[in-house]
Amino acid sequence: METCEPFDPESKGGAEHTVKIAKADLVPTTANLLPEYSSFVELADACWGWCERVNARPYRETGVAPIARLSVEREHLHVLPDAPHAIALGEERLVGDDQTIQWGSVRYSTPDGQQGRKVWCRVAGEELVITSRTPLGLAEIARHQLSTPGNPRILDEHYPHHQGGDLPRVRKLRPRTATEIAFLDFGEGARRWLTEAPASGVSRIRAKMTRALELAAMTGPDAVEEALGVAAVAGRFDDGDVAAILDHLANFPAVDDLVRADEAHSVQPATAGWGRFGA
Repeated sequence: METCEPFDPESKGGAEHTVKIAKADLVPTTANLLPEYSSFVELADACWGWCERVNARPYRETGVAPIARLSVEREHLHVLPDAPHAIALGEERLVGDDQTIQWGSVRYSTPDGQQGRKVWCRVAGEELVITSRTPLGLAEIARHQLSTPGNPRILDEHYPHHQGGDLPRVRKLRPRTATEIAFLDFGEGARRWLTEAPASGVSRIRAKMTRALELAAMTGPDAVEEALGVAAVAGRFDDGDVAAILDHLANFPAVDDLVRADEAHSVQPATAGWGRFGA
């Protein structure tokens, strides 16, 4: 876990020098006078002894051995906190009203209830980890596969109050005029027609709604509602389509009793004629 960020370039050289010393003194090579270790425990004991020997030498910068310096530094050390430092959590982001944050020009979703809050984001391998402050402390709230601009990562479980997750929403019909209210009073067929017609790019919708009301005054609202439903399913939105469907329904009522062929019967022609060909 990262708890600090290095700013001193000399620390890199110090680490490399430590590794060089350890390899020269501990790791057997062709130039080493030390024998090979018979077990990993023996190597660990050699490392421990090497650390004690090196830490007992006075450091040239301070003139004090590190083992003696440690007792002084312990007075300023403290127990690591239960929650990691913010810098280890990643970069800070603000969750928008749509429950998403932006990372690398890509939108990533967060669980409901995070709107307006600050969260921390960091990359772990090929994933984006999002951390937030919860009643129990800092905790991971979301994890997404990294994506590219134009391909947002939206999880359906982050939107339990939205049916269908991130699928397109069905637009709610909000009648405002007396004509619209009377048209929608026909029933489900009228609602389906008014939903499908604008989506198909139909023009003069208000005029066609008025014509449907006129037809209802002559034939009755139930027949018009059925005709509107058939028109919506069939994609018939021209000026005379509803009237034509009404005429068809009046002259050719629906057949209740359908004739179904018995499963044991077949209309397949006989094959006796093929006998003349030796088949």
